Amino acid sequence: MYFLNKELFFPPVSEADADGILAVGGDLSPERLLLAYYSGIFPWFDPKEPIFWWSPNPRMVLFFDELVVSKSMRNILNRNIFKVTFNKNFREVILNCQKIKRNGQSGTWITNEMIEAYCRLNELGKAKSVEVWQDEVLVGGLYGIDLGTVFCGESMFSKVPNASKVAFITLVNQLKETNYKLLDCQVYNNHLESLGCREIERDEFMKILKANTSLE
Repeated sequence: MYFLNKELFFPPVSEADADGILAVGGDLSPERLLLAYYSGIFPWFDPKEPIFWWSPNPRMVLFFDELVVSKSMRNILNRNIFKVTFNKNFREVILNCQKIKRNGQSGTWITNEMIEAYCRLNELGKAKSVEVWQDEVLVGGLYGIDLGTVFCGESMFSKVPNASKVAFITLVNQLKETNYKLLDCQVYNNHLESLGCREIERDEFMKILKANTSLE
């Protein structure tokens, strides 16, 4: 495991351990965060821990043509129960992702420091949100990092049934229409799998990432 200092540097992702941990330390500056995402790395740590940087193998992703939309979800989308917006209230989305209770988790990995860091990225146009509204109330959404042709999903929340799925499906449709290549979902969970996401080898993920993105 690498211990980072003030130097803006990450080791090759092939140096990550079996759990996917690559490095520890550093900071959450916009420059370091963007270098991380363009390098196939993301931060994930508990509030009382130092910053851990991950590049898991395998990697959970969605190829847009493999999106699974159930018949019931198609019905919900066609009924226009929800209104969906893009990048209208990033801070409220990430705050809700922090607060939402999740099965099997006693707390959250979205620290206050991370919220401020990602809000800075949003101001720079690199972090984006999807908001789902019902009767003018924010009931679901997601956020992530936009690398231009690859979108790196971070977290989603839902206060009413299906709201996060509506955010996810709407985002995927927009990414596909605008010629994005991939949605990075980082690590496996059942919910993502039900939507068509699957695991691929980290080497394959890195080839797609490097072929389609560049840190200017």
